[in-house]
Amino acid sequence: MDDDYRTLNRASWDERAPAHAASPGYRLDSFRSDPAYLSEVVTFDRPLLGDVAGLRGVHLQCHIGTDTISLARLGARMTGLDFSPAAVAQATRLSEELGAGVDFVEADVYDAADVLPAGEFDLVFTGIGALCWLPSVGRWAEVVQKLLKPGGRLFIREGHPMMWALADPLPEGRLEVELPYFEREEPLVWDEGGTYVETDVEFQHNVTNEWNHGLGEIVTALLDQGLLLETLVEHDSVPWDAFPGFSEKLPNGEHRLIDRPWRLPHSYTISARKPRP
Repeated sequence: MDDDYRTLNRASWDERAPAHAASPGYRLDSFRSDPAYLSEVVTFDRPLLGDVAGLRGVHLQCHIGTDTISLARLGARMTGLDFSPAAVAQATRLSEELGAGVDFVEADVYDAADVLPAGEFDLVFTGIGALCWLPSVGRWAEVVQKLLKPGGRLFIREGHPMMWALADPLPEGRLEVELPYFEREEPLVWDEGGTYVETDVEFQHNVTNEWNHGLGEIVTALLDQGLLLETLVEHDSVPWDAFPGFSEKLPNGEHRLIDRPWRLPHSYTISARKPRP
């Protein structure tokens, strides 16, 4: 199964990476024109992320590297890792163009502790829209623990599993729980063209495999690895239009339901630390 889902998902991301880099949604022109520009995702994260200056960090599933470079601009010594060679190529090109000094490594996230120096990172960062591509959150948590040095910290903001469990809103806007909330062995198989940013590209590789992971499963997986939970915050917004026609864009670039957004946790932040001996 591993090779099958990786092959399908990698083909999708390889095709979309150049389109994402060319899309206004990733704001590469802003990165080029303003040396202080940060991605909207990292800007949102900063109050809970805190000061990262001087930290050695790794961004798992970094895609085209805009969040990774943003963390480097805040003073962290960053490495990005992604399984898509096309994404790594785009990220490397951007880092070199900006003089960001970020190294990007092509590898599957489950292999990260084998290709990167285990136990050497102050910060493991995982951004939005990452865990849904992984069949086992327990294996992911094990990788995080291996990468962190004692006293090091995981920081993740991710789409909320309750949001992932919803079907598309009904015409009257009613939300229905239709998809799995808990992690299941079999993947959700999607066959959808397009992507989450503006582009005119017509894609050919549209079949993907995804998994949901309950919030309790994620926290428990980290606790099982001996990490100490420091932060768990749920948010009423996400960085993309998760409900087209039923959501509004906020001034900070986030999106949330127009009708009673307090009904739904859209995303969450977790911070957990590896204890010192």
